[in-house]
Amino acid sequence: MVSVLQGKRILITREEKQANDFADKVLQYGGIPVLVPLLKIRCQHNQPNRQLLRNRDSYKWLFFTSTNGVHCFFNLLHEERMDHTCLSESKFAAVGRKTAQALETYGYQADFTPTTYNAETMTNEFFARHSHLEEPVLLIRGNLSRDILPNWFNNQGIRYQTMEVYATGYHDAMKDRLNATLKKHYLDAMTFTSPSSVDAFMTMKDVQLDNAVPVCCIGTTTEKRAAELGLGNLIVPDTFTIDDMLVRLENYFEQKG
Repeated sequence: MVSVLQGKRILITREEKQANDFADKVLQYGGIPVLVPLLKIRCQHNQPNRQLLRNRDSYKWLFFTSTNGVHCFFNLLHEERMDHTCLSESKFAAVGRKTAQALETYGYQADFTPTTYNAETMTNEFFARHSHLEEPVLLIRGNLSRDILPNWFNNQGIRYQTMEVYATGYHDAMKDRLNATLKKHYLDAMTFTSPSSVDAFMTMKDVQLDNAVPVCCIGTTTEKRAAELGLGNLIVPDTFTIDDMLVRLENYFEQKG
């Protein structure tokens, strides 16, 4: 059966490597991916992070809030020539399925993943499955991560350290491509996978938007940021994955007729 996304031009704004993976999925649905990666991810191999790694044998839980965090953390282990056996006594919490799958590529299973892939649910569900949180904890995240987890740790009196293993910045070289794409007024849908991708889009765009174009956001946090910055016609999948974004877009176009 031919998908209703056949021939639909779908804007992809996420970081380049992840944008390529997203594009492959759009092609599987018969859509036309329009790649304008607005973000750049850089792993942070700095002295504070190296020091935290040297102390890492004391951490009982490692909390990962993104796939980027997983990859940059293990890249740092590799750069420091640290044997993975140093993680043998640790447990792992992953914010979502993709983050858990990223852990599996390095040979580790997530001991905890929330049912809904965001930090709020992560905090609400953790103690429902684990009677207590062994301390101390290492929180592994990026520079733009929200403070949901640190605030929760503080409120619970949990001893933890934070390791910012990557920095997210705007891919400024994409500004001309973005505006050239928007000027064509031929997009059938736009997608955003993080609040920072929405921020980058609204900062770089110089073109009046067509509010009839659906804006598909992964997660309620991304949706909230898009609404705050004036984007309309917002749709959000029930499960926060790329596959479910595309299913949600299919449902939108089917209902639209």
